[in-house]
Amino acid sequence: MPFIKIYVHFVWSTKNHKPLLNSYNLRNQVWTHIRENTMNKSIFIDFINGYHNHCHCLVSLGAEQTISNIMKLLKGESSFWINKNKLCKDKFEWQNEYFAVSVSDTLIARARNYIKKQEEHHKVRTFQEEYDELMRIYGFG
Repeated sequence: MPFIKIYVHFVWSTKNHKPLLNSYNLRNQVWTHIRENTMNKSIFIDFINGYHNHCHCLVSLGAEQTISNIMKLLKGESSFWINKNKLCKDKFEWQNEYFAVSVSDTLIARARNYIKKQEEHHKVRTFQEEYDELMRIYGFG
């Protein structure tokens, strides 16, 4: 059995950044569903959280998993589930694009904490300001 330890911090938004995940309870319901669904598909979600219009997810990649396939599974299945259960009054869609960056061992705790504090972050930051901050944290800006 191979030993693989690759963490990826994913961020993806609702289509056109619409605030469709507009309540704390709805967001928790969606994050819980995503976590439970991925367990059945051998995807290990270390931490998941988000805000009105986007989701953050820290994932430990498995040997046969690719970033693209994980995103298709997470986004496709969750939007289908949200619409099937009529959790939003409008049709729910995730945007095609996403952010994915590998996270070194030294930054895993910081990534978890960052994802955990989404409600706090967005009391004072826009999505774009958060994106710019992520680029700085991971050394791209």
